[in-house]
Amino acid sequence: MFSNFLTSLNLTPVEAQAVQLSLSVSFNAILWSLPFAIAVAWLLARKNFYGKSLLSGVIHLPLVLPPVVIGYLLLVAMGRNGFIGKYLYSWFGFSFAFSWNGAVLAAAVVAFPLVVRAIRLSLESIDTKLEQVAQTLGASPWRVFLTITLPLSLPGILAGVVLGFARSLGEFGATIAFVSNIVGETQTIPLAMYSFIQTPGAEEQAARLCVLAIILSLISLLLSEWLAKKMQKRLGQNNVKN
Repeated sequence: MFSNFLTSLNLTPVEAQAVQLSLSVSFNAILWSLPFAIAVAWLLARKNFYGKSLLSGVIHLPLVLPPVVIGYLLLVAMGRNGFIGKYLYSWFGFSFAFSWNGAVLAAAVVAFPLVVRAIRLSLESIDTKLEQVAQTLGASPWRVFLTITLPLSLPGILAGVVLGFARSLGEFGATIAFVSNIVGETQTIPLAMYSFIQTPGAEEQAARLCVLAIILSLISLLLSEWLAKKMQKRLGQNNVKN
């Protein structure tokens, strides 16, 4: 169905590949990073420990570092000859560099701070007395988290997911530095636009992808607002009933 929609837009095969790859990379980046984002957000929101400020700073570094620096660090760490990547390749024959998997990793790293921040703010807004009451009634920590903490933090989780997805769609610097610009493999919308801008006579293709990028990002942001409001309304109704 989505392929038919792209065909109706009269996109070239390269453009259609870039759009489909961007959506797939963004979806997988959020899917694989979300459990870690929830765990880190809970740790920062609920626990006090030595080095907490340092951990928070490291987690939020991708927000302030130039994306190309992130891509270089990923290449040094996870490339085929990287200090982690060389073991992945020698033991499992798997490499992130210059592959679709690497594009997912780069997008996940860049979007991770936004997802963590949204979830952390949601967790910090929860009345901890509700969790304490459940624990005094005999509920285990895992049951408290799954039945109270997680449902009450859903608005923040949803907002973080959609914001992270939108950020992944726009990722450029880390991706091109880590996995290069390979058509059909790592060439997402921003990278395809970069190629078209440098190609004489390809202004129309670049403009089409620009419009699509704006539309997809706007839809993501509007969806984030709608989901958050709907979830907050539902939680409010449940609280009134209880």
